Amino acid sequence: MRIVGRLVAALRPGSRRQASMSAAATLPTGQAAPHAVCVPFPTQGHITPMLKLAKILHARGFRVTFVNTEYNHRRLVRSRGAAAVAGLAAFRFATIPDGLPASDANATQDPATISYATKHSCPPHLRRLLAGLDGVTCVVADNLMSFSVDAAREVGVPCALFWTASACGYMGYRNFRLLIDRGIVPLQDQEQLTNGFMDTPVGWAPGMSKHTRLKDMPTFLRTTDPDDVLMNFQLQEVERSEHASAVVINTLDELERPALDAMRSIIPAVYTVGPLASVAERVVDRSLQAVSCSLWREDQSCLQWLDATKPRPRSVVYVNFGSITVMSGQELAEFAWGLAGSGHRFLWIVRPDVVKGGGGASSAEAAALPPGFLEATEGRGLVASWCDQEAVLRHEAVGLFLTHSGWNSTLESLCAGVPMLCWPFFAEQQTNCRYKCVEWGVAMEVGDNVRREAVEARIREAMGGDKGKDMARRAAEWREAAAGSAARSLANLDRLINDVLLSPAPLLPGGSLKMA
Repeated sequence: MRIVGRLVAALRPGSRRQASMSAAATLPTGQAAPHAVCVPFPTQGHITPMLKLAKILHARGFRVTFVNTEYNHRRLVRSRGAAAVAGLAAFRFATIPDGLPASDANATQDPATISYATKHSCPPHLRRLLAGLDGVTCVVADNLMSFSVDAAREVGVPCALFWTASACGYMGYRNFRLLIDRGIVPLQDQEQLTNGFMDTPVGWAPGMSKHTRLKDMPTFLRTTDPDDVLMNFQLQEVERSEHASAVVINTLDELERPALDAMRSIIPAVYTVGPLASVAERVVDRSLQAVSCSLWREDQSCLQWLDATKPRPRSVVYVNFGSITVMSGQELAEFAWGLAGSGHRFLWIVRPDVVKGGGGASSAEAAALPPGFLEATEGRGLVASWCDQEAVLRHEAVGLFLTHSGWNSTLESLCAGVPMLCWPFFAEQQTNCRYKCVEWGVAMEVGDNVRREAVEARIREAMGGDKGKDMARRAAEWREAAAGSAARSLANLDRLINDVLLSPAPLLPGGSLKMA
């Protein structure tokens, strides 16, 4: 375990950031700035929103220590250079080991392996880190790092858990217990995955839409093993959220009210603070906006290409399956030729490790793009390895997002008013997809069995058909709702600061800390 980066200085009196706090959260006067330790789950999709939340806390007057794993720290240095972890005023980085063998690979770690490792290996390292830091006021940890509640208890500070996914996804996981008790999961045999059983309605489950089917629930229930690592890990982690001082979630009430109501019936202290990108734009200083935890080097040519080609507004298809999704070479080829056949301009992010067994290829071509594809689409497409997705989605040229339906991507697309085509990969992405298509009216599904004809047809319909026009209209409405929620979310965050993060951890008679 080692601290990386250095606290340069405390917040200077009279700074613009301190002035902006006077009408916000009430921080102690005449005392050192409160100190928040932020602990993300070690994958890109969890690090990104935690960094936004950490920046907002910094803008609200907190000193921040942001805790990455050593493996991700090395990836961050490779992608962005040592300056990325040098820290700024009152914002520094620390590392803890993840418990896995040392590796310099530049790829996302296996979800089941990293989930098991963090749960069993990280707790003592986090406890030692907290004990060695100066003036820790609170811990804000990913809900999948719920051992942080115990670590915070040991140093006598509150711990808020940050659920970085959707509220409907949270309730999907919470309902695993109900499905287990009813004998629905684990599955009796693998045939249930293909014989129609997954179409079983489960809209009776608390907090879920009446249109929900078993196949729309988080995918970790698709197992015949009662001891399945991911099914049990996710269930235990969401159930542990009841022991936290509060649960913070990156969503807006208008979007997920029924699921949020169900969450609040279980956890009284739930704070909606999303979309975090919109909140951060209001309060985070420009100097800190440049701090990034992107584990891949972003290709700046993406925005340059969108600018230079001067396409018509909303005429480009943006394709990105996120930081974890993998597919077969055949599936990649079907997407490629579907894009080619659609006739539309496109920007496609192809991670070096997106193809199963690809070995971390160093170029898009090596990542199994089919022979002849680049030649067939020359002049109307760009393939890159990673990008600043928020900036791409905000670009006026982008009219459609072909996505894996991760929550960060979903919110970023809604904030930009961009409709979506969905090809969910795993976890609660299937749940997000169902809600986008049926509840929110902003998306269509590609389908599990990828075929180029279907990809082409879906793109054409989404970019110019009646369904596509309706999706674009609904997406624009949600963009306005997201923009309007920023002030309310900031107020919620200030309540979180005053009511939870600046409050001492509650004690039971006899001096033991309360664990509900």
